[in-house]
Amino acid sequence: MPKSPIKSKPIAPARIAAFDILSQVAAGNGNSDDLLYSAATAKLSSEDRNLATALVLGTLRWQIALDARIQSQLQRPDQRLAEPVAIALRLGAFQLLHLDRIPPHAAINESVELTRFGGHPHAAGMVNAILRKLIGAKLPGQSIHENAAAIARRLAHPQWMVERWISQYGRADAIKICEADQVEPAEPVLFNDSSDTNLPRIDDGSRLVAELAAAAAPQVRLVWDACAAPGGKTLILAHRLPQAEILATDVSSRRLAAMRTRLASYSYTAKIQMEVVDASAPADSKQHFDLILADVPCSGTGTLARNPEIRLRLEPDGLIRHVGRQRKILRSALSRLALGGRLIYSTCSLESEECEQVVEAVLAEPEFASCVRLLPLAPWIDSLSAGGLLKKPLNGVVRGNALRTLPGVHSGDGFFAALMERIC
Repeated sequence: MPKSPIKSKPIAPARIAAFDILSQVAAGNGNSDDLLYSAATAKLSSEDRNLATALVLGTLRWQIALDARIQSQLQRPDQRLAEPVAIALRLGAFQLLHLDRIPPHAAINESVELTRFGGHPHAAGMVNAILRKLIGAKLPGQSIHENAAAIARRLAHPQWMVERWISQYGRADAIKICEADQVEPAEPVLFNDSSDTNLPRIDDGSRLVAELAAAAAPQVRLVWDACAAPGGKTLILAHRLPQAEILATDVSSRRLAAMRTRLASYSYTAKIQMEVVDASAPADSKQHFDLILADVPCSGTGTLARNPEIRLRLEPDGLIRHVGRQRKILRSALSRLALGGRLIYSTCSLESEECEQVVEAVLAEPEFASCVRLLPLAPWIDSLSAGGLLKKPLNGVVRGNALRTLPGVHSGDGFFAALMERIC
């Protein structure tokens, strides 16, 4: 990051770290989740690391609304700000509007210094003036007759995204999804053994998918976790299916290496074999599996609370970006499913293009139309509840034959899962 030739006053390490991470995210040089766990961030004190995390994720969650507020204060509403100036303003505005414990003078003064630090000293006065206007400003409240545009403005989501969710899930649930996206993800609460140190700490939605996979085929011998990193679901499968040999693959060698390190701390992973494999490529091996979990890459719209920048990058036509690869992975996985074997296809997307439509399209192909059947997931969800694993019955998570969880409506991230069985 270029520094201004004008000497800056000292800036808190947490704000410098947040400014740098937001700059990299804006430039497309990384995701907030990875950058917040980088070596540079690890050097911060615990207090500074927590503040940097709150600043980064909070600013990204509210960026659409922050930009609208900032834009209204500019002399020319159509003025395009240099990215370092925009980031300094967003950081300051987020602290003033959303963090009660930050003194206004600290938020304003350090945002001004970040503007200089970012190489734009000439904009320091403007940043100071705009942020001072926001002292004591109130956030917009929910109106009685709130349309999609008003929901999008209030809860900092793209309007097209809100409109889609209202169409698919209804207005009340769409608002709950947006509200859940604006806060820190809740601690896992769905499972009775969430304090068990032998199990990985993963989101309730992720764990539910893995638990359903294990419950649907409890006596299996060979398991393939086709898109395994970061490894939480693999650990659930290994814990629930101790008799099974598990092949865990991922297309990313870096992510698989991190997964290998993670799994090394668990005592029940001896039967897990890890390989770098592109699950979308036609299978060379003649090996077939009794159970396959294909949790495929997707837009991630069910995880906006954890990955808030997705809403800033995703466009409506981008929803089909992963579809071709998703279909290839499902085809490849089905071709390696043993007779009588079962497969769970899952995503953390709320969009039907990546979920129901992928399953329908692949199962309609001649190779699979008569040899693969879709199984209802409701009995397996009921079995988890009857077995005492769930703290309470899961209501409203089944749509058709598939699982569909919604942030803010159900516990955890938004997930889709469909269960298939090879019958010939």
